[in-house]
Amino acid sequence: MSEDAVEGLVTLQERVVNLIKQLNMPLVEVSIVIQNMLSPMLTSLEEHAATNNSEIPEKLKNQWPIITPISEEVASSLSVDKILSVVDEDRMDILMTLIRVTMVETEMILIDGISTLRMWEHLARSQLSSITSPGQLFSPFEIPEDW
Repeated sequence: MSEDAVEGLVTLQERVVNLIKQLNMPLVEVSIVIQNMLSPMLTSLEEHAATNNSEIPEKLKNQWPIITPISEEVASSLSVDKILSVVDEDRMDILMTLIRVTMVETEMILIDGISTLRMWEHLARSQLSSITSPGQLFSPFEIPEDW
């Protein structure tokens, strides 16, 4: 990986961490943004791989495993419509724009962008798996100190 690529990844990481902390973003909003960004990026990568007759590594193609999946009881009590009616669209747009602009500004290649978002997705899914009630979806997204 080139020095510029590493610098781009560090820049993206720093900006995302700072924005999430500054906006005190809830777990559900960060999770939605990550999924909304990953889906089209994966589609582009799959199209590129099909065109070039190449394989996509599993670590990019699929979600990383988590230790404990969300409990069925909690999952069944979640109302997607109700959750989506409460999220702050503006805050999510700001995060999505920051990620997109940083990836373009640093000329990040698609694979690096997907890898970075997979890491964030894993952190989000790990936190989601530990919730015990729907209200915890709106708890602040927790970023480890060494992140």
